[in-house]
Order: sequence, then C-alpha cells, then structure tokens
Amino acid sequence: MSAAILWFRRDLRTEDLPALAAAADAGHDAVVPLFVVDPKLLRPAGPNRRRFLAGALRALDEELGGTLVLRRGDPRVVVAALAAEIGASVVAATADFGPYGAARDAAVSVQLAAAGRRLATVDSCYTVAPGTLRSASGSPFRVYSAFRRALETRGWPPPADPRPDVVFTGAPSDASLDEIAAPARGGETLAVPDWWAGLPLGPAVNLPKAGTRAARERLETFAAGPLSRYAQDRDHPAIAGTSGLSPDLHLGAIHPRTIVARLTPAGPGAERIRDELAWRDFYADVLWHQPQSARHPLQSFGEHLRWDAGPGAQERFAAWACGRTGFPLVDAGMRQLLAEGFMHNRVRMVSASFLVKDLHIDWRLGARWFMWHLVDGDLASNQHGWQWVAGTGTDAAPFHRVLNPERQRQRFDPDDAYVARYLGTPSAFARRPIVDHARERLETLARFDEARRRSAAAPAGPVPSPG
Repeated sequence: MSAAILWFRRDLRTEDLPALAAAADAGHDAVVPLFVVDPKLLRPAGPNRRRFLAGALRALDEELGGTLVLRRGDPRVVVAALAAEIGASVVAATADFGPYGAARDAAVSVQLAAAGRRLATVDSCYTVAPGTLRSASGSPFRVYSAFRRALETRGWPPPADPRPDVVFTGAPSDASLDEIAAPARGGETLAVPDWWAGLPLGPAVNLPKAGTRAARERLETFAAGPLSRYAQDRDHPAIAGTSGLSPDLHLGAIHPRTIVARLTPAGPGAERIRDELAWRDFYADVLWHQPQSARHPLQSFGEHLRWDAGPGAQERFAAWACGRTGFPLVDAGMRQLLAEGFMHNRVRMVSASFLVKDLHIDWRLGARWFMWHLVDGDLASNQHGWQWVAGTGTDAAPFHRVLNPERQRQRFDPDDAYVARYLGTPSAFARRPIVDHARERLETLARFDEARRRSAAAPAGPVPSPG
C-alpha cells in the first residue's frame, strides 16, 4: 500500500479541509496524517497554548481513528524522512502565511523536490489568504476599512466540499502529547525574558475543551443565544456575549468560512462576527506583506518612542502582569488572563493601553506576555492589536488615543460585575493606583511629539526590539 502524507499544522480538523482532498487526489491508496512537534514553535508558547494544542491533537487523533503520527524535530528533516520511509510522492498541507511558516515550507519543498517528491500547499486558515486582496492601484491595504470593503466585494467563500472518503493509516511516532503539553519537559529551556523572573508563568486552572466537536458545540451555543445580542453585548466583559471560538480558529479546529456559513443570513450580530473575522484576515495580510511588523513598529516614528526601563519599570511591569495596578478593570483583566488563559477583548485593549500609555513600557514586552499566556495567542492578531493600541500600527487615530481605565470601567462594567468576579468585593479592589492617569496621559502625548521630531530628523532603519 502506498500513502500520501497529510501534514497538519493550524488546520486540526478533517472537515472543510482542502488539504485532505489534495492528499486524497495524490493517487495513493491511503493517507498518513502527520503533526511535527517543532521546538522552534513550542519554546515561546506558554503552557496554556501547549495544553490546548495537545487537547486538539488528541481530539484529532480520535477523528482519525488513532492514526495520527507525531514526529519531533526540524520539519525540514522530519517531513522528508517520513516521505522517504513510506514512499510518499506528495505531502499535502494547508498553506502557512506566517513569516516562520512560509520560510519553513519553502525549505521543506526544496528537500522533498531533491528526492523527486513535492509539497502541495492549498487554501489557508483565513477567510481569504494573505496577499490575495489588493487596492485599485495594486498595493497592499494599509487600513482596515478599505480591506473590509474589498472582502465584501469579493464575497465570503462557502465551506469546502464534503470530506473525501479516504483510508487513514499510521506510522511509528517518536513524540507524545505529554511533551507537547508540558513546558520544560526533558530539560527544555523556556524562552522567557529576564523581566519575567518571579512572575506567574502558568498554567491556568481552567481551559476550554479542545477539538472540532467542542468548537462546533461552541458555535451552536453562540448561534442559539448570544448571537442575537452580540452587537450590543460584545464589549461588556461581565456578559457571556462572545463566541469563545478564537482558540479554535487559531488552531484550525474550525475554519472561519464554516462560521460565516452557519451564521447566515445576515443580522447585526452576524455582521459584527464578520467584522471580527475580517480584522483577523487584515492583520494576517499586514504581517504577510510586512513580516518585520511582528517585532518592529509599522509607523516609523514608533522606533523613536522613549520607553521606560530599569528596576522601577520592571516593578511596574510586574504590578501590571499580576493585576496589582490599583485600576480595577486592568487588574481584573490581568487576573482573568492568569486564571483562564483568556481575556475579554475590550479589556485586552484597556490593559494594553495602560501598559503602553500609563506605564510607558514598550508594547513588545506586553505583547510577549500576552502571547505566553493566551490560549488563542496568534502572532498576527496579537502583535498588530498591540500596535493598534500603541499607535504604531494601522490605526487611523494613533498615539494620542489614551484609554482612561476608569471611564472604560464605568462604561463597560458599570456594576463592577466583571471586576468583582476576578478581584472579589469592592473593598478587595480598593487598591491605591500606582500612577496618576491624567499626568501619565500628558507624558504620553509629550513622548509622542518627541518621537515625531526624532523620527523626522533620523535616518530610516529599525532598532533592536526589547526582551
């Protein structure tokens, strides 16, 4: 029996999966499903995302009848070795548009081609693949609104054809789900910056159930209830008004076109869901065209912003990371992150703004903290969400927007229901604020003007990122 390889990455499902059809059409008798445990991707991932990944792989293995092959190591070596071992002429995979993933796939393709084999990449984990949409002049989109209009004009694609009837077969594994789920197992060194010494690095106590079945259950629960008020409730963190599908989307347990198809016909809630999916596509598109934006500001003046450093800044970072700033909405959000590996999106914005514009700490340090703890940590969405808040990214109203954490609390958690959930009684969160927001707002605006002047006078070129 000859077999093609189906190389799973961020597409951990068997339905609405064009890569499976590509493997089935390769002319082999069976398909060997493969997941590569890549140390370069695991080292910077915190325990929450790793545990959720292990759960999603366990669920996928059940879908595949226990045939999922886990191999450890550099994919450039591992994939070619398995193809030679089983005599596969084709390795099928969903295309990866991230900076690391694209370079990895190019290298794997070269390795396979040298042995007369090929890597067949199809589709993407987005509604529309990065690099697809262009402005009328042919240039990449720089603002979300124009990207969204282009996406609507193109139209939302339907789910892929039904799952093909294929025979899945296994091969020996040399990795386990346990080593994926447990950071530092077997002497692995964690990739954490010095600023994190003594801070809680996880894992969270309660993580959502992983896998396609769980994702579809979340989708049905959302469609049956919260969807009808999603447009009104989505910004209120005390209300269970969101879909909870972001971790599933990140790992591809469900595809966004499946969500759009389920939530049709359109209504206010479905329209806002499409907005959120379009933001995800937009940020992936920005990262595709400008991969340096994962580590460097999109706006050139951002390289010249003056950030605080030293012991005092590290103490303030620790207070923020542990939820001890004295601003209840910020502290509740940071404690939700530690407890659940998740934070409500509105509170993410407020907490990020506080670190950057009240504490004057580089957005990249906060982005890395989020990526470590978030179950749904996604490079494009996380980094560009932080840049949006910091005013260095795609935002049309940049650095001078400084969110007031108390006004945000009054507007979106007026009864302190969310705050009390994570901080306890009002007396428990009556902590003295570590900074004066009004004063720090003025300092932020002054630093913004200073960075503009320095940028105008300086030669172009990035500076090293922190951490």
